[in-house]
Amino acid sequence: MKRLSLILFLLSICAPCRLAWAHGVVGDYVFLEPLIAQDPTPANEFDIIQPGWVKSSDGRTFSLATSIEKVLAHDSEGLSRFSIGGGTNWSYQSPKDGPNDNGFDDLGVFAKYAFLIVPKHEFLMSIVLYALLPTGNPHIEAQQHSSIGPSLLWEKALGDLPNRPFLKYLRPIGLQGNLGYLPTVGGHTSHQLSANQVIEYSFPYLSNNVEDIGLPPPFRNLFLFTEFGYTQLIAGPPHQTFPNLLLTPGIAYVGYRFEVSVGTQFALNDASRPATHAAVLGLIDIFYDSIIPEGNWTLNDLWR
Repeated sequence: MKRLSLILFLLSICAPCRLAWAHGVVGDYVFLEPLIAQDPTPANEFDIIQPGWVKSSDGRTFSLATSIEKVLAHDSEGLSRFSIGGGTNWSYQSPKDGPNDNGFDDLGVFAKYAFLIVPKHEFLMSIVLYALLPTGNPHIEAQQHSSIGPSLLWEKALGDLPNRPFLKYLRPIGLQGNLGYLPTVGGHTSHQLSANQVIEYSFPYLSNNVEDIGLPPPFRNLFLFTEFGYTQLIAGPPHQTFPNLLLTPGIAYVGYRFEVSVGTQFALNDASRPATHAAVLGLIDIFYDSIIPEGNWTLNDLWR
């Protein structure tokens, strides 16, 4: 994974320069990078570190994740359309019974295409082809077989609402979500269905597009969000095919060059409770093309 991140990062800067765009911009709305859900927007970003700590009925797990994404194509209006990326995480497991263990998890790679962007209505839809490759520690990985499958992603802000009393304060609400299917390729049957829905409230949008209520920095750059997550093995080992329902509330600071987020998780059903007694999640995400403008090149520049 370190080699993949280095190659993508070098490719991102060793090319012609273009004007940088802020992350997740659709019309007047800037969408945040979720903690759990997939980000629908193709973007030049580097998740430097995504720490996580989870206490379960079997013990505790500490993890450090990282990933990188590179936009490769934009349309005639300069909107990002296609990107590729990859990531993995390192975990340290402390079970109640047995020795501690640590190592890297599966390597995930993806290609993302935004097939519908309507800036006027702050609406975007994209499709992702995602693959998991068992390149890490077999004792840490969720499975030892490759998986590949599609995901449908979307995001929509409520800026279309009229700027009237009460209703105008709903305009900073944004919705992001994804629905994915990830079957294994070979080995035992393990087909995973997943879905996430994010509800976020943007104080930057409130201050800049609705009403400036006098929030000073850094409060005017904050987002409040809640993620609803669902995963389930629709075909898999016995007693492991129950739905896993989690709620992930949190807060994020989103600037022009970076995002810092923190959240926690709560189990929403009995099947999820043993694996999630307590959890703390975080994210430091760098929009590297705003720091290194050379990182904003695309294949459009090479075809000129």
